[in-house]
Amino acid sequence: MRKLVVVMALFGAAVVLAQGDAPQGHLVLIGGGEKPPEVMRKFVELAGGTQAPIVAIPTASNEPGTGAYYVKLFKEEYGCTNVVALEIRSKADAMRPDYAELAAGAGGIFFGGGDQVRILVALAGTPVLAAIRAAYERGAVVGGTSAGTACQSSPMITGEGDFSVIRARSVELWDGLGFFSNVIVDQHFIARQRSNRLISVILEHPDLLGVGIDEDTAAWVRPDGTFEVMGRNSVMVVDAKGSRVSRQPRDSGQDGLGVHDLRVHVLLPGEVFNLATRSVVEAKSSPAD
Repeated sequence: MRKLVVVMALFGAAVVLAQGDAPQGHLVLIGGGEKPPEVMRKFVELAGGTQAPIVAIPTASNEPGTGAYYVKLFKEEYGCTNVVALEIRSKADAMRPDYAELAAGAGGIFFGGGDQVRILVALAGTPVLAAIRAAYERGAVVGGTSAGTACQSSPMITGEGDFSVIRARSVELWDGLGFFSNVIVDQHFIARQRSNRLISVILEHPDLLGVGIDEDTAAWVRPDGTFEVMGRNSVMVVDAKGSRVSRQPRDSGQDGLGVHDLRVHVLLPGEVFNLATRSVVEAKSSPAD
């Protein structure tokens, strides 16, 4: 009975927080590849330090040892003492009251890589997701890498589609988790040359910002509506708001898309972007190589 009450309370808390103040949590989103130590240390710091409760979500991966990998990583590499993996492989797993209780009490929740669709299939509409959302609203940090980053926006790029063109309806989108609001996020961005698909999506949704995070790199998204680039490489921001978008009809229904006055920022580590004003607010002052 106590666990049932916990689950009901989590849903209630999520609703109240969603209607109240802006989220107090942070996002630490890695574009895949290596997990830079300074990024992981920032995640642990924002979670409340090495003794804070941290929950790993290995759902995106089909490898059975992924949860154990993250527990070992946080414990052995970063000195964390209170880490658990929620072995969620199906929606039934995400209905478990004990998993919801662990997620609700976490200072940090980290989503591993793999296939972002698995995350949505398993977590959407469940007590575990409600608990994660409530934790984020009250101040917990949500992190992710690769698919664990891709799932954080809504719409979410699934990875299916034709990415060799810039056309309408060429990229499959799902409703994502929505923690990274007013944005469509992409990962492995420069390394896998994913500009075509992000530009295609943004030209169809010019009210949203495109944020492409490269490998070995993270966007640290803060409650004040800014994000800072961390790690090794770059984050690209694509902004079509106010641009002139044009279409050429095609029989397939995948209209050709064109644009004039598209704004693109390539941000390096240490640079900060304001999501509300869509502008760089702090530039790293270092000479070019």
